[in-house]
Amino acid sequence: MPEEKWVQSMKKADFQAIGREFHIDPVIARIIRNRDVEGQEAIRKFLYGSWDDLYSPWDMKDMDKAVSVIEKKLREGAVLRIIGDYDIDGVCATYILKRALKKLGAKVDYRIPDRIKDGYGINEAMIRQAAADGVDTILTCDNGISAGEQIRLANELGLTVVVTDHHEVPFTRKETGEIQYLIPDAAAVVDPKQADCPYPYKGLCGAAVAYKAMEALYGHLGRDRAELRDMMQFVAMATVGDVMDLTDENRILLRLGLELIHHTDHVGLSVLCSACGLDRKDVSPYHIGFVLGPCLNATGRLDSAARALRLLEAERWEDAIVLAQELRDLNDSRKTMTAANVEAAMELVESRHMTEDRVLVVYLPGCHESLAGIVAGRLREHYGKPTFVLTKGEDGVKGSGRSIEAYSMFEKLQECRDLLTRFGGHPMAAGLSMKEEYVDELRRRLNEQSGLKPEDYVVRVSIDVPMPMHYVTEGFVEQLEVLAPFGKANPRPLFAQRSLRVTHYQAVGKNRNVMKLSLADGRGTYNAVYFGETEAMEKFLEEHDVITVVYYPEINEYMGRRSLQFVIRHYR
Repeated sequence: MPEEKWVQSMKKADFQAIGREFHIDPVIARIIRNRDVEGQEAIRKFLYGSWDDLYSPWDMKDMDKAVSVIEKKLREGAVLRIIGDYDIDGVCATYILKRALKKLGAKVDYRIPDRIKDGYGINEAMIRQAAADGVDTILTCDNGISAGEQIRLANELGLTVVVTDHHEVPFTRKETGEIQYLIPDAAAVVDPKQADCPYPYKGLCGAAVAYKAMEALYGHLGRDRAELRDMMQFVAMATVGDVMDLTDENRILLRLGLELIHHTDHVGLSVLCSACGLDRKDVSPYHIGFVLGPCLNATGRLDSAARALRLLEAERWEDAIVLAQELRDLNDSRKTMTAANVEAAMELVESRHMTEDRVLVVYLPGCHESLAGIVAGRLREHYGKPTFVLTKGEDGVKGSGRSIEAYSMFEKLQECRDLLTRFGGHPMAAGLSMKEEYVDELRRRLNEQSGLKPEDYVVRVSIDVPMPMHYVTEGFVEQLEVLAPFGKANPRPLFAQRSLRVTHYQAVGKNRNVMKLSLADGRGTYNAVYFGETEAMEKFLEEHDVITVVYYPEINEYMGRRSLQFVIRHYR
């Protein structure tokens, strides 16, 4: 496991004054400041952001061009085709575009790339097929920003292309060191990641960009944008599922979307919740990220993402029930396959003495290519290093990577682009295709050019407030919920207490994967739980009866009884 460095956040503000102004505990005011939220207006938006606080879609570069093109095509009765992606973000973005355009009477269909046959994003075959099918205009969502060559072909064939995307813009670096961005020659390119895009927030997912495009179109046509509001629940699903930062506008989008999910009458989403044993009113970012989202993603991994879209489009409950069960069964298969591949990958890393590598590049020819990203993520968590997992595809090697904060995968792949046939992604995650004979060279170069230092591998554990457990009350825990929804870039607040005496501990659960503890500090005794490597904790507790912990509090409800419980995240 990677080394940890515990750090207390020490950002300054008048926490008492903030607490009085917004009627919150000063400790909660401190946590808000720790999230880099400053100023009365920013705090108000963080706590109470609403529909009125969303940014105008017209602030995005090329939004006026995109709306103008689509409006003209609608007026002419042109045939439109949406080309999305096979993950939850691409599926939700495609659904939003199609449903919104259908309401306007558009002649529109969609195609989702097959992960194995087509790979990521729009490709030459899909463009030629669109031309053969009499399609006039292609709308991309969650892809397209890196499809310069493909869009050139579309132009040559007389197709119009409008790009909506949220991925990093590809670039080349001149000998002078100057960066030259490679923007595709489409009729309009709507992507807030473009350097000259004035949109005030760059962190939207693909579904949010698609939603913004439809919001602008509806406004331009004089339609009530409230007609689109129920689609915000799918923006929320995609925002969490694609692991976007829950800051600024994303935080508002997610909160609004969750409110809609909690009262949804959407057939497909309601049935998927039921199939996963969830009451829709209880759905949280956790459930989207680890229960519902993986079911929607599993179709794109092991089957066709079109099946997930069919569930979202289902209007009959009986059809949705069948599709939702199929999605859940596929996800169960995905879990089993993932576990086997993670074990094989770790055996390979250990047997090949790759633990000393700065960047892990693991070639698993037999791994289903759709699982590479998940396996890479598990290895990244275990070894604390940037990890690429490569698999053998039909036309060479394909791979996915998951990174650490100090290492931008997208930029490092740019430095190796001569070895790659295709690549794309973000600083923290990337995908690639290449010839098999270049695998060892890629591993060598990524390690030699990593730029990583030993301190870059140390996992930073940020403690919001050192706070004794006796300060915590049920009322305080309930008030912490004003900071929700929690997720990437807005983590659940963490507290710390030194020198707690362990009076009892016991591993419980079917696989003994939960440790229950009783902790005492002279002011009281507290119930605690630890979800992690319980064997390692048990060995530690055999030698230490006093520990320091990083924790968060929660209210445990069991058989109608409520009690405080402290969840241990880290210990020493």
